[in-house]
Amino acid sequence: MKKLFLHTLNVIIIVFITNITVVAQQTYHTRTNGFDWRTLQVYVEDNPLSPPIITLGEANRIVISFDHLAEDVTYLQYRIVHCNADWTPSGLSELEYMEGINLQDVNDYAYSSNTFAHYVNYRITLPNDEVQLTHSGNYAVLISPEYSDEIVAQACFCVTERKVHVTANATSRTDIGYNDTYQQIDVVVSHPFYTIQSPFNDLKIVVSQNGRYDNEVTTTRPLRIMDNDIIFEHNRELIFAAGNEYRRFEMVSITYPGMNIAQYEYYEPYYHATLNTDYPRCGMNYLYDRTQNGRYVIRESNAEDSDLEADYIAVHFALASDPLAGGNVYIDGELTNHTYDNQSMMQYNEQLQQYEKVLLLKQGSYNYMYTFVPDGSNIATLAPTEGDYYETVNEYVVKVYHRPPGARYDRLIGTAVCYSGR
Repeated sequence: MKKLFLHTLNVIIIVFITNITVVAQQTYHTRTNGFDWRTLQVYVEDNPLSPPIITLGEANRIVISFDHLAEDVTYLQYRIVHCNADWTPSGLSELEYMEGINLQDVNDYAYSSNTFAHYVNYRITLPNDEVQLTHSGNYAVLISPEYSDEIVAQACFCVTERKVHVTANATSRTDIGYNDTYQQIDVVVSHPFYTIQSPFNDLKIVVSQNGRYDNEVTTTRPLRIMDNDIIFEHNRELIFAAGNEYRRFEMVSITYPGMNIAQYEYYEPYYHATLNTDYPRCGMNYLYDRTQNGRYVIRESNAEDSDLEADYIAVHFALASDPLAGGNVYIDGELTNHTYDNQSMMQYNEQLQQYEKVLLLKQGSYNYMYTFVPDGSNIATLAPTEGDYYETVNEYVVKVYHRPPGARYDRLIGTAVCYSGR
């Protein structure tokens, strides 16, 4: 009876919190809150360099991994929120979109070993024995200390169905230029065995570039319909600035400087890595470099388990440039969760004539980019810092959502991944 009472109480509390959240139109994105919570990664189990999308009913799982810079464990709990295509909470109750109690303990944790920075590594794997997801769509996992409503991390992923076949293509032959500074996405949704009664009203096509959400595009306007094919072509909404290849650096050992690292120094309590000074690449010739499309991989060269044996290093970034008026420069990539805030914003050093930033990062191989966000805008541009080159290899993730009349959530019926410049 006591467990039943606690379960009922938790349901009431969560429904109350969810209702407040819906009113406030909370939008979720993968991020941590607070300096001590770091290295949040959300990926498909056994495939860490793929987009965080799993298929409903199949034997695939999402892994959520993160660290807490602390000497001892903090007992954590997590709850799951089902979201619409725009990452606001959906109209489904937790009793509809999951099986299990929606307040679970984070029991998978371990202490760092032989590191200067002491931390606890936590891991959540979904679905699991306690939680099964029953609907497709977007999901946000909210992680809090036990008996607290403070959210220290939120992790977002998608659950898709194989109801339609999605074909996507990225081309530099755009409706506003040919082999210039843009790339355009064409999408075909084939549904021979799935009914879509009103494609012009019931579908949403969401396209993201390299995991960024600031320039993510949602369109609902197919060009034409041919039999069972819904065709999104010549859609100006699906034109993206091409950008440039991500920059890279590697710090897998503190005994020697890795790729793009000028030197290591130790100042208690951390090692410091100074990267080679970067320069703007706009106006230069395009240079191909095989990257991980903004991702990073945790690795320490001599470790048996890098998640626990990789150390934290203060990484010094510098972009030599004249000051850019009318906005701010940020460091972009998974290392900052593609978030443009004070944690990723660079400061200008008038004396050295360069933008500077120090990020505390776990040892590994990293991609990064310098972006410029104009004042009054929340969409970044690479034009003044990295340049836009049509040859750039970008990863585009296409998600197809279906909401027929009367439905209360955006059903994710198919996805595709395509690459430009290939």
